[in-house]
Amino acid sequence: MAKTKEKVQLTEVLNKQVANFSVLYMKLHHYHWYVKGENFFTLHVKFQELYTEAGLHLDTIAERMLSLGALPTATLKEQLELSSIKEASGDESAQEMVQTLSDDFDNVCKELTEGITAAEDNDDQPTADMFIAIRTSLEKHGWMLKAYLAE
Repeated sequence: MAKTKEKVQLTEVLNKQVANFSVLYMKLHHYHWYVKGENFFTLHVKFQELYTEAGLHLDTIAERMLSLGALPTATLKEQLELSSIKEASGDESAQEMVQTLSDDFDNVCKELTEGITAAEDNDDQPTADMFIAIRTSLEKHGWMLKAYLAE
């Protein structure tokens, strides 16, 4: 990958999403393991579904970076520094877990939209398509989480 300013910016956008999905993957595991209450069975399964998907997105984004000649962040320290997703606090109620994920998904979707624009500005349709597919999935999950919260 040539080191033009735009390509460096696109690499940064990709790397931020590697960090986001790394933190999200761990946060979803935490929620899966520690959710309690009357909705345990529903949320336990949903969180597993979401961390499985987050892991796939993480791998897809990292491999896209590698195919472009860029190096994805691969340490927890770097990922926590780069990520706009915050770790689980450890004391969330089930309702707070769902609300936090809904907010996280909204934030990542906004960042993915910026990534789509950066990719298109670099004539990188495969990266734009990848971000569009991920955003589409997160938007659907976000809608479902909001519907759950509206109980």
